[in-house]
Amino acid sequence: MTYFFETYGCQMNSAESAALELVLAGRGWRRAASGEEADLVLLNSCSVRETAETRLRGRLAQYAALKKKRSAAGETFTLTVAGCMAERLREKLKADFPAVDYVMGASARQFFPAILEAAEKSGEQDFFAKQAVFCDEKPVFAFSASHLEPGAFRSFVPIMHGCDNFCSYCIVPYVRGREVSRSPDSIAGEIALLAERGVKEITLLGQNVNSYRWRADSAAPDSQAGPYPVRFAAGLVDFPSLLEMIAGWVEGTSVKWVRFLSANPKDFSDKAIAVMASRRCFCRHVHLPVQHGSNRILAAMNRRYTREAYMELTGRLRAAMPDISFSTDIMVGFPGETGEDLEETLDLMNRVRFSYAYMYHYNPREGTAAAELPGRIDYKTKIERLSRVIALQKAHRIELLKSRIGRREQVLVEGISRKNADEYITRTERDDTAVVTGGAEPGSFAWARLRSLNGTTFRAELEA
Repeated sequence: MTYFFETYGCQMNSAESAALELVLAGRGWRRAASGEEADLVLLNSCSVRETAETRLRGRLAQYAALKKKRSAAGETFTLTVAGCMAERLREKLKADFPAVDYVMGASARQFFPAILEAAEKSGEQDFFAKQAVFCDEKPVFAFSASHLEPGAFRSFVPIMHGCDNFCSYCIVPYVRGREVSRSPDSIAGEIALLAERGVKEITLLGQNVNSYRWRADSAAPDSQAGPYPVRFAAGLVDFPSLLEMIAGWVEGTSVKWVRFLSANPKDFSDKAIAVMASRRCFCRHVHLPVQHGSNRILAAMNRRYTREAYMELTGRLRAAMPDISFSTDIMVGFPGETGEDLEETLDLMNRVRFSYAYMYHYNPREGTAAAELPGRIDYKTKIERLSRVIALQKAHRIELLKSRIGRREQVLVEGISRKNADEYITRTERDDTAVVTGGAEPGSFAWARLRSLNGTTFRAELEA
């Protein structure tokens, strides 16, 4: 039987889709070239922004029409929605789209094999007692043993799930739940498996990755234990301690680069900075969402840090690692935002100078505190303010990239260019793309001289 996934939203969704694909592969399923050809389609949804939900609704309408056509031809077609939108809407999603067979919330992945079993029985739903919507009544999030896409040499490794911050604009705590940290033993097991498969780069994932906290108990067995047991002293394992452990685990393996997403500025400690600076496996690039440059707006967002604290943090990181670069998230048009607030955001951007940024305007999410705030900004004003932020960030990015022309940097070769079989697509430690000429092996590290820019992509030559 065949399947097809469409994954929306964050890297955590991508990692969870990869884990579900491993379940399918274990049962002998094959990936279809498109949803139209598959026996089972799974849409892994996102609720963070309204645009992601709107896009998914459009796809559901298309698949509903396809299912009707396939059913008329006597063919079985199983349609499943997973992820944050599934968790948020649950039964309403099935009511809006009766063609959906299963709605699988973020904490109900353990029932995925049962969905496959029903699909394998040509649509028989004995396990579900003919219930099309199956959500766990008491969700308990469990981490998968591996999140590696077949044949990949880069992989995500989730280390924590959920969020306790309740930023006023954010739906994540309501659909992902409270913070749950993965055991060091389980993390070590996955990293060992990835190294065995020749993976070169891992990215540690969490909705608030640097709030990782695991309470070790040497007297109790680890319910999430991996195949490679780790011994550590009883007590608290925090994010810096975990980074130190991971640096030791990857030493001497195929894994040379370690990244993490996404770090909350308020939880970034000096201890974490010291570990990063002392262990060269950690890439000299950090995604550090600032969201806004105005203290008044940051307080209304419930971000729990100030612009001064954020800039001080980037200063400490640069002092410890002078070659580090930053990327960020920036939101404009939050309720009550004034022109002066926007100017403070632009000023912060000028001071920090981000390598790249995800920039967007505020859209209210039902169920969040900000959805009830007064002082809504009209759409035209939001677009005008966003255009100023985008223009400034584009200028900063070009300036930063041009300043590196002529440098010799290590790159990870990702694959052959689609446009030219004699060229290779590579990624730098600072998370930039470089097209190189010369003999290269996908999945290998190489040294390249950055010669020029084509838009925001480096043109480079491989060097010994």
